Amino acid sequence: MSFAAAPPLSGTVRVPGDKSISHRALMLSALAVGTSRITGLLEGEDVLATAAAMRAMGAVIARSPEGLWTVNGVGVGGLLQPEAALDMGNSGTSTRLLMGLVASHPVTATFTGDASLTRRPMARVIDPLMQMGADITAAPGGRLPLMVRGACPAVPIRYRLPVASAQVKSALLLAGLNTPGITHVEEPVPTRDHSERMLKGFGADLTVEVENGVRHIRLHGEAELSPQTIEVPGDPSSAAFPVVAALIVPGSSIRVENVGINPTRSGLYEVLRMMGADLAFADQRVVGGEPVADIVVRHSALTGIEVPPEIAPAMIDEYPVLAIAAAMAAGRTVMRGIEELRVKESDRIAAMVAGLRAIGVAVEELPDGMIVEGRGGDPLPGGATIASLLDHRIAMSFAVAGLASRAPVTIDDMSPVATSFPDFVTLLDRLGAGQGR
Repeated sequence: MSFAAAPPLSGTVRVPGDKSISHRALMLSALAVGTSRITGLLEGEDVLATAAAMRAMGAVIARSPEGLWTVNGVGVGGLLQPEAALDMGNSGTSTRLLMGLVASHPVTATFTGDASLTRRPMARVIDPLMQMGADITAAPGGRLPLMVRGACPAVPIRYRLPVASAQVKSALLLAGLNTPGITHVEEPVPTRDHSERMLKGFGADLTVEVENGVRHIRLHGEAELSPQTIEVPGDPSSAAFPVVAALIVPGSSIRVENVGINPTRSGLYEVLRMMGADLAFADQRVVGGEPVADIVVRHSALTGIEVPPEIAPAMIDEYPVLAIAAAMAAGRTVMRGIEELRVKESDRIAAMVAGLRAIGVAVEELPDGMIVEGRGGDPLPGGATIASLLDHRIAMSFAVAGLASRAPVTIDDMSPVATSFPDFVTLLDRLGAGQGR
């Protein structure tokens, strides 16, 4: 599919529900006793893989024609033995968090996935879960397919995260739900805290204390979770794409409604403001324990900056689209401390560097990041076909680049976008982008 120079973008839109919250809402609802109700759930392939896995382990999950999801849970400790392998598709989040759930239940589960997911390392989750007593057998390099034999009872551990990873933290906390005693996770670098917020909301005995800059998260096991009514806010990672599109297409002015602005997720918007973006949070409010706002954004003359490396955990998924904004800025933008991007759905650093060069942007690849030489607001040359590498964020980032390019930018495969943002192209067209095609 090709994306060409767009007229000014305008209008008000909503992006799909937050992927991180959607995964956790399904999992915790499945472990509660009773019926939970979820609105705004992201209905992308990744979240549907989580729903299918929870059904396979006993939860009764249904969707109404109006989009209300109901989950009848089995209770902590009540997961059933799945009859077949759990196919995680492209979802690393589903895989790592569900490994944690299974690790402390008396079941055995085999995890499989697509070609992209089977290349992603799982050792960072395997190691601590085995310390808790789980028996895990993986393909060479700690990769899928892998089998988790849960320990019951599992052993509570105190674990200091060696890398900033909300997925590892969440896997350990989920394992801790059915583990007697206190599971203690030390987090030197804060990461997204949806698990902590939602666990408390479901009634888990969880505390968070900060000592000498380190977050200490303690969860009392053998928890009893109560069913909840959950409204999932719009995904800030998905909102990043129309926001950056409006910033780089001259004359644009848009509003993205009902976006989660949890401070552990909103780093991109802080960085864009540092670059000079005309971007504001309007109608700020709290929904279901999560801060939410409408994002109002207008086309802006951006200036390249050195992105503070410490902000990376709050925007790790947004660096690909930030690189597109940087390509349109005046001066150079330096991004360091983002080596985590090399083990995402693709090596996102290498993929962005290759794609930017293909559309005429000067960029230097670093071991832990990249340096993008901006074009000062001039249109990007474009005119290339980009390999998406089965990575939804690479595909969407270069689709946005095409809207500010002289020659169309073609994405070789847009199908991966269905994992997180099924109506991405439709939404851009509602803002006026389709007029350029």
